[in-house]
Amino acid sequence: MKKIISFLLILGITFSLSALHLANAPVKIALLKYGGGGDWYANPTALTNLIRFCNKELNTAIDQSYSTVEVGSADLFNFPFVHMTGHGNIVFTDLEAQNLRLYLQSGGFLHIDDNYGMDPFVRPSMKKVFPELDFVELPFTHQIYHQKFDFPNGLPKIHKHNEKAPQGFGIIWQGRLVCFYSYECDLGDGWEDREVHKDPEEVRITALRMGSNIIRYIFGQ
Repeated sequence: MKKIISFLLILGITFSLSALHLANAPVKIALLKYGGGGDWYANPTALTNLIRFCNKELNTAIDQSYSTVEVGSADLFNFPFVHMTGHGNIVFTDLEAQNLRLYLQSGGFLHIDDNYGMDPFVRPSMKKVFPELDFVELPFTHQIYHQKFDFPNGLPKIHKHNEKAPQGFGIIWQGRLVCFYSYECDLGDGWEDREVHKDPEEVRITALRMGSNIIRYIFGQ
């Protein structure tokens, strides 16, 4: 019985994710809610501003009201793009890890944005999702850095918690980038309302441009 349910679920996922790319209705993206006590809800204005920027600059039709979805929920498969952020602990149960793996294998995409302090928790959590794979640093020549906006030196440094260089890591499953992890960059801070971090406008625009590159790359795959 479990095998039958899993088979039907896979069929539904594949159809759902394909339909999102073909439908005329606005596409919806989501923020990932996870357990463990970390602040998954950090940067509450970030996705709204990124959506507005993409709709203006890329002519996308993304619903401006993003959703919140739990890692283990079947609703995860309704979204072609899911964003994950925070500062602290992350815990995936076995079932949640399996659900996220199936989502990513079925065409979904996860962007993890380190809001500082996530790295010790992100890596073991994603290792639970893909035990056979590791994060690999993407070269500056990767297409994600060269969409509408060109980033010849890779990720920009948006918020300086320390002097470490920003790095973009990926999980590649069967030749497809299924997860992009922006580390020591803090794109989400740059996406937030200008009153939140009081960053110069050019810093905010740089962050939004890199974010729009991620969105365009995903929908262009």
